[in-house]
Amino acid sequence: MKKILIIVTTIISFLGYSQLTNIADGESLTLRIHYGFLNAGSANLTTKKVNYDGSPHLYVKGTGQTTGAVRAFFKVEDLYESYINIATELPSFYVRNVREGSYTQHLQTVFNHHNNTLVLTDKKTPANGSKTIKSVKGVQDMLSCFYYLRSKTPAELKIGTVINMNVWIDDEMFPFQLKVTGTENLKTKFGTINCLKIIPSVKSGRVFKEKEGVTMWVSNDYNHIPILLKAELAVGSLKASIDDFKNVKYPLKFIK
Repeated sequence: MKKILIIVTTIISFLGYSQLTNIADGESLTLRIHYGFLNAGSANLTTKKVNYDGSPHLYVKGTGQTTGAVRAFFKVEDLYESYINIATELPSFYVRNVREGSYTQHLQTVFNHHNNTLVLTDKKTPANGSKTIKSVKGVQDMLSCFYYLRSKTPAELKIGTVINMNVWIDDEMFPFQLKVTGTENLKTKFGTINCLKIIPSVKSGRVFKEKEGVTMWVSNDYNHIPILLKAELAVGSLKASIDDFKNVKYPLKFIK
């Protein structure tokens, strides 16, 4: 499930400066995950506007779990959380708390953007304390990068745009380069919708089969929600499609 959330949230982080103005309080997005021919699981993202450390933040919770036959032999229950400063559009606090079969991990990250450092704490081994790590300017986490794009207008997303970004994932910084390659009309369970087609260049080997083995389609509107994802992984292939959406600020223009 870590691979699923890395793909779904990280590769759509390419759109740059955001003001978080078009994220509704209580928005919910659900993706259905297919691994090959199997209905493998689902991923959900919800938002809530809160105060954190004395300033307005957008609290984002991401969950992922296996379902059906896949869950019977490989149980996954993943929780990701991010507190994003609404004024700066940068993450303040990030949590990854996952259970994937016999593997568990619980990491917390505090971001210090004023001096480009972060503090990483492994909650599984609190006796080891925390460590301070040198970061980079404008770093995002796995969830904040998704909402970092959301206020961009369609006019700002020109075909051929190439954007570089650094994303903090678990305990490591990942560089991404993403390209807007065109637009397409995609059929969904809700109808047909016009989408932007995005291809990221990613680090191959650990998660992805090839350097450019992933394609993402997001709605070509003011919401930019993920509609479809296709990925060739190191083992097998994955597809994620929009399964449900609630409290989206701007109406989605599906054509029946």
